[in-house]
Amino acid sequence: MDGVPIITHLHGGHTDYQFDGNPEYFYGPGGGMNQVVGPQWAYVAGGFTTRFTYDNAVPAGNLWYHDHALGITRLNVYAGLAGFYFVRDEFDTGFPVGYKKGGNMGNTLGLPAWPYEKAYAVQDRMFTNTGELFYPAFPGDPFYEGFIDDEGAELPSDLFMGGGPTALAEFFGDHMMVNGVIWPFESVEPRNYRMHLLNGCDSRYMVIRFRTAASLTSTDLTGAGDPLTFHVIGSDQGLASEATETDTLVFEPGSRYDIVFNFNGLQGQRIIMENVGWDAPFGGDFGRDNPDADLFENSQTDRIMAFDVVLPLDNKVSDVTPATGYGTAIVPGIPTRTRKVALFEGRDEFGRLQPLLGTAEPATDYQGNPIKHEMGPLAGKQINGSVAWHEPTTENPALGTTEEWEVWNATGDAHPVHLHLVHFEILGRQEIAWDSATSEDDRVLDPDGITAPAPKGDGTYLVTQPVVQHNGSLGQGFKFANLTYGPAVSQPDGYVENTPKDMVTALPGQITRIKATFDKPGRYVWHCHILSHEDHEMMRVLHVGPGA
Repeated sequence: MDGVPIITHLHGGHTDYQFDGNPEYFYGPGGGMNQVVGPQWAYVAGGFTTRFTYDNAVPAGNLWYHDHALGITRLNVYAGLAGFYFVRDEFDTGFPVGYKKGGNMGNTLGLPAWPYEKAYAVQDRMFTNTGELFYPAFPGDPFYEGFIDDEGAELPSDLFMGGGPTALAEFFGDHMMVNGVIWPFESVEPRNYRMHLLNGCDSRYMVIRFRTAASLTSTDLTGAGDPLTFHVIGSDQGLASEATETDTLVFEPGSRYDIVFNFNGLQGQRIIMENVGWDAPFGGDFGRDNPDADLFENSQTDRIMAFDVVLPLDNKVSDVTPATGYGTAIVPGIPTRTRKVALFEGRDEFGRLQPLLGTAEPATDYQGNPIKHEMGPLAGKQINGSVAWHEPTTENPALGTTEEWEVWNATGDAHPVHLHLVHFEILGRQEIAWDSATSEDDRVLDPDGITAPAPKGDGTYLVTQPVVQHNGSLGQGFKFANLTYGPAVSQPDGYVENTPKDMVTALPGQITRIKATFDKPGRYVWHCHILSHEDHEMMRVLHVGPGA
């Protein structure tokens, strides 16, 4: 009625909390009495402001910005509110090798520079037959049956006239777009190119490979060659400790990867950037050899874009190859706290799937005091388990401290976890050792053996508990019991994690460990970067220091 509200988040930024893009800081267009604003819209120097200040005194990196308005992030990003934001420094200058001006020594790392440095934002979309963007939300639309009818959700007609619009648990488009174009191609020279890749999809994990097409005019992968190798030289927040040569890269939603691909020796050929991730929730496995995992018949999301090696080599510009080492992924400092957080899949008051965050331990604040529920049947009890967005803040690091986070994933899917403010070091993963009374399909037990089997006492299990919704109604969630650690898990194939990251894939049934330093005070957030998940409502406040 009064315009679409937005709030811009600089993803990867080292930003003061007033300008971070907290979802509750949204504001509508225009001004005056009718302007829609969030409950915590930024108050700066005597008034509200839409003029944000970003701290660019950080290592060079491939950041991006996107809308983060509460509950409608997925819709605003889908409509186009997302873009790249690059930071340069004295090492990663973006200048050609040998460039000198004003004391700048050019490109000391020997990285390809413009026009051999490219940026590609990859997103999936659906369209109507007349070309408008299409987004499912009603009966008969894609995913509605699976996420609403098949789950037994009951949507009352006074709130959902005609069965919608309703939030759906995930979204997968049937067309791949790069920089706003469906299946584009780029003409290139036979040399090294640096590519900044952004996964701006709602829910889609991509798994990237490059293959030589059967001909220069091929538009699919029929007859394509074997995967070609490339080098990953960086990711979300900077360059890697060393280049990783690979032919496969797992590409999580919200993440960025910095790669170098060498087209030398491929003259006159078309190279297709392939996606071997499924059109379905990602559980860690990938490959296009399981058609039952795809949601679309005759899916064409296996190809992203093409590179035609048809331009003559410009001999006046030196070709460059990746160096062996660049930056560091190490976060210095010894953690003063190990924090156990958790990922759950619950249900809201209508029976819709509701991904949730929470704790895997009794929650305490930065001083060690218990944090308690304030609403519903658990009011007055210490928070432990899944909680919705509006519950008291449970992630409350002390200012200036370094923490290790254990991310316990109780769901059947992988989740791309994002923390605002910080970059982090990925320390490793290990299995959750489950109680032998649980099954792979059901980890819920009842200590009294009434509503579910009783635990054997030899491992971890889940206990059902209510989740208070924003309107005071009750959904269903869980908490962990008898935390038991399994063996360490080696870094999965296709993952590159020797870089400063602000995204990490938490795989199902595992504990993912990260390390970060919280060096600015105030109200931030952490969430799953599947946009449909963070909107409903896999997101929680991350408040650094007092005042949570």
